[in-house]
Amino acid sequence: MAGECPLHKSVLLEQALEDLAPRDGGRYLDGTLGLGGHARAILESAPGSVLCGLDRDGEALEIARERLASFGERAKLFHLPFSRYEEALDALGWDEIDGVLLDLGVSSMQLDSPDRGFSFRTDGPLDMRMDRLDGAPGARELVNRGTFDELKKILTEYGEEPLAGKIARRIIEVRSKEPVNTTARLAEIIRLSYPPEWRRSARNHPATRAFQALRMAVNDEAGELVKFLGSIFERLAVGGRAVIISFHSLEDRFVKRAMKKWEKGECQSVAGEPGTRSCFKARLFHKKPVMASDDEKSENPRARSAKLRACEKIKDEVI
Repeated sequence: MAGECPLHKSVLLEQALEDLAPRDGGRYLDGTLGLGGHARAILESAPGSVLCGLDRDGEALEIARERLASFGERAKLFHLPFSRYEEALDALGWDEIDGVLLDLGVSSMQLDSPDRGFSFRTDGPLDMRMDRLDGAPGARELVNRGTFDELKKILTEYGEEPLAGKIARRIIEVRSKEPVNTTARLAEIIRLSYPPEWRRSARNHPATRAFQALRMAVNDEAGELVKFLGSIFERLAVGGRAVIISFHSLEDRFVKRAMKKWEKGECQSVAGEPGTRSCFKARLFHKKPVMASDDEKSENPRARSAKLRACEKIKDEVI
């Protein structure tokens, strides 16, 4: 299948391509390039298209650059978080784009690299930064310096963790004796926060929710998404499409809320025509988010929580 990579399988790839419907001559934005799976599929499906690809993970970006090298100048890549997409579009001189794709969350490559500190399944430094070059603090600083209220709020809001308070309290108790510096140490602290009967009956590792929550906090993933959604609709051309794949209920709510707002319509000033505004709205493709098939979930566990929403920008009226 186009876009596959041995290190990372692109989630909901066929559905994303169907909804994005790349066309020859179109300009597309992949705000979460990763290893280039979706980007490659877009460029292959529309030979005359051009793609602007962004990723805040410099290591992933270099792999994607190699994988997309055969497309030459059709693939224009930037080391940027997707919230800063306008910097890339402005650098290219693109006022509008014909489609945008976001595949949120963390990649298999990041999870499977112990030195990145994303996973509780392998021991490594407690990091979780998607961009290790921007100087921002990682999970180790957050875990060892965060107050009880800060840690509890993160675990509750981003992890929907039922034992958020108990876990936060135990972290603070342990770190008062020695710093929590590794993923294995943190995972054990979280595991022991759960009663034995919970641990025995749990389907997933007790640290699953907490690690997700800390990763989202370290990388301000919710803030990035809100900022992006606040401006992307204006940069879509008429007929342009937005396809967003999320893996967290909070992120899906943000996407749903934004698309519902676009569906109601908004007006923009027409350049060079003072007092004139064009009104646009979104046509939503799915009443409910599209989920991965059972076959895809069995082949790619990362797809189990994936939700895809998509829409098209259409012209409403001019006032």
